[in-house]
Amino acid sequence: MVLFYFSLFKYLILIIGSPVFAYLSEKTEAIIDEKEHSFNWPDLKKDVSRSIRLALRNAIWQSVYLAGLFLLSLVPLIGWITPVIALLMEGYYFGFSMLDYSFARSEFTPAQSVAFTGRHRGLAIGNGILFYLMHAVIFLAPAYAVVAATLSVHKVKNG
Repeated sequence: MVLFYFSLFKYLILIIGSPVFAYLSEKTEAIIDEKEHSFNWPDLKKDVSRSIRLALRNAIWQSVYLAGLFLLSLVPLIGWITPVIALLMEGYYFGFSMLDYSFARSEFTPAQSVAFTGRHRGLAIGNGILFYLMHAVIFLAPAYAVVAATLSVHKVKNG
């Protein structure tokens, strides 16, 4: 239950911080591409709206899966691996939220974003677990995770 509440709290941070995270992702990509970054309110509003919808979607799906994992944890022996599965699942959904800032700028539809993340689960899980671990130590962990996600997506798309 603590994991569930902590998870929902982080989604609240993602929703509240989405304007800053969208801006950071844009700025990071502009630096990578060596372009001048021009601030654009309509694009920022569109990215923020998309990230809020995605965070809410991910929170709902993660809650559904966490409820199933909770029931599975009651089964002897199988219950021992459920914390690992929960951590990987949480990493996936938080990483997905961070990666989507780059997808939004690349004009991926939400379905394309889901498909890309599904094909690159390790990228999402790695970024999300990094976010999860940094969150325990560093207050600005989401900002670092957005920058890392933008760099990762840029490398995967262009490499």
